[in-house]
Amino acid sequence: MIFITAKFRVRPEHADQWPQIAAEFTQATRAEPGCLWFDWSRSLDDPNEYVLVEAFRDDEAGAEHVQSEHFKKAQQTLPPHLAETPRIINTTLAQQDWSLLGEMAVPEN
Repeated sequence: MIFITAKFRVRPEHADQWPQIAAEFTQATRAEPGCLWFDWSRSLDDPNEYVLVEAFRDDEAGAEHVQSEHFKKAQQTLPPHLAETPRIINTTLAQQDWSLLGEMAVPEN
């Protein structure tokens, strides 16, 4: 799978509305057949920073994503709300889902 984590520093005046600002893009991406997940979280340390964790089935699914109409639209509509260019880590992993964190295993009841 392609695993991507990106940090988005949003302009302070738009930070509280970011989930709504990115909602159309988020919903359209989650509907892509090759999207495994596309999840936003807000930083606990910086209220103007959102972290996106996303995964796509394979290179083909990743290519389809960046060539989609909703991605092209997001390239135009999201940057005006950002304080800086998002930072990203993009890698390919030989798995298709999350692994369990064994060091913090929760016993089954």
